[in-house]
Formats: sequence, C-alpha cells, structure tokens
Amino acid sequence: MKVLVTGATGFIGQYLVPELLARHHSVMAVARDAGRAQKMPWHKQVTFIASDIYDPALDPLRVFGVPDAVVHLAWPGLPNYKDLFHFEKNLPADYAFLKSMILGGVKHVLVTGTCLEYGMQSGALSEETVTVPATPYGLAKDTLRKFLQALQSKHLFTLQWVRLFYMYGPGQNPGSLLAQLDSAIARKEAVFNMSGGEQVRDYLPVEEAARDLASLLDHPDCSGIINCCSGNPITVRQLVEQRIADRRSDIKLNLGHYPYPDYEPMAFWGDNTKIKSLK
Repeated sequence: MKVLVTGATGFIGQYLVPELLARHHSVMAVARDAGRAQKMPWHKQVTFIASDIYDPALDPLRVFGVPDAVVHLAWPGLPNYKDLFHFEKNLPADYAFLKSMILGGVKHVLVTGTCLEYGMQSGALSEETVTVPATPYGLAKDTLRKFLQALQSKHLFTLQWVRLFYMYGPGQNPGSLLAQLDSAIARKEAVFNMSGGEQVRDYLPVEEAARDLASLLDHPDCSGIINCCSGNPITVRQLVEQRIADRRSDIKLNLGHYPYPDYEPMAFWGDNTKIKSLK
C-alpha cells in the first residue's frame, strides 16, 4: 500500500514511519524541515517531500499524487492548547488539504484526534462518549472530525479518527512532564517541581501508539472514532515516581509547586476495547 504520512518527523511520525515500512508499505513522508528528515534513520527508505501542507498555494494532488491512504498527523502549535489559531487557521487548512486528497481519489484517511475532544468529563471515556471540548485545540479537532464525517455523506471513503491520549518516549516535547524530569535528573538536581500529582491520566509509550496506528491502517474495517490509549488509569505522581525508580535517581519531588491544569478534569482515562480487539 502506498501511504502518505504528514507530520512524518514529529513525535509520533518518527516512530510510525518505520512501523509502516516493517509492514511493507511504500511510504511518502511529508514534513516542512528537510534537514530534520535527513537525520531520521528511515530517510533513505521513503520518498520524502519537504512541503508545508498549510500553504494556501499548495496543490496537494499535483505534489503528492493519489496514495492508497493518508495518515494525517500534522498539526502546528502544540502544546499550546488554548490559542485561537487552532480553529482560525489549522482547522480550515486541515479540512481543505484532506478534502482535496479525498476528492482526488484517496479512499482511506486516518487522522489523529485528541482526548481533549471529551472536554471536562471524568472517568473512563469511550468512543460513544459525547464530546464537549473545552479548549480551542479540542474544539478544532472535534469540528474537523464532524466536517469529515459530513463529507462522507457525499463521497465514499474510510475514515479512522484516532483519539490520542497521553504519550511519552524519546523525542517528546522537551516541555512535557517526563522530558523535564529526565532533564532534571541528568542535571543532577536535588528537587523536581511539579503539581500535586493526584491527577489520574492514561499514558502510553509512543512506540506502542505507533504500532496501534500502523495496525489500524491494515484494518480499514475498524473505522470511525477509535481511542488510542492504554486503558490503565494512573496518577501523575505514580508515573513520575516510577520514572525516578527506573532511572535509579534520588531526586525529591516538590509536590504542589504548580497548579493543576484548568482545561482538564482531575481524573479521566480511555476505554481501549475497540483498538484492543485488533491485538
């Protein structure tokens, strides 16, 4: 299968591309930074195209042709979840790009959504849970999904809307929790400042998330909304303490230094029954 991957050099993309290659897919990897792409171990195994899919002058079909499937990971501006550019700029640009590819003949589209589409709801969240996004980012992603579902009423294509929960691993944003902790340990700091740590979340290694996405691409019958998560709730404090133990560090936690985020409920995690059925 010929697969176009946008955001190929991003946190998820850099792990997804080798998973697709291992499954004998032909990969067209798209990202803006050619220099970063050249540093990827898979660079010579793919067709790489340096392109900004948000450029209004771009003709996607002329540049990319008509692949068998599109995996759309790109979304600029994260982890700033509250800025209005998510629905003022990203939303219309994403829809225009995907619509062009679909009208051009693409029959299979996998798009990564976000658990923030669920908003401030607590507990176990399933794909049937009604979305009530509370941030511009969650609203933009949720609206893009609805746009694409409406497009399906006019054009036949498979849509896999994969809601990502919390991922971690090498290459993650340096401002993310575990990346900051690892940096503090590397600097041999005595104390690590964090929130109270009682939030309950759903964390998944990025390598496993990439395997799940690749598996979904091979199972177009598993379509619609799909949670990509562990299904195992854990407190942020437990996650941090596990990482400290794994690193054999004696760094101390300064709990309560930062306030809890105001855009997330205190306790939520994903129901992964749907994606687990593929394993």
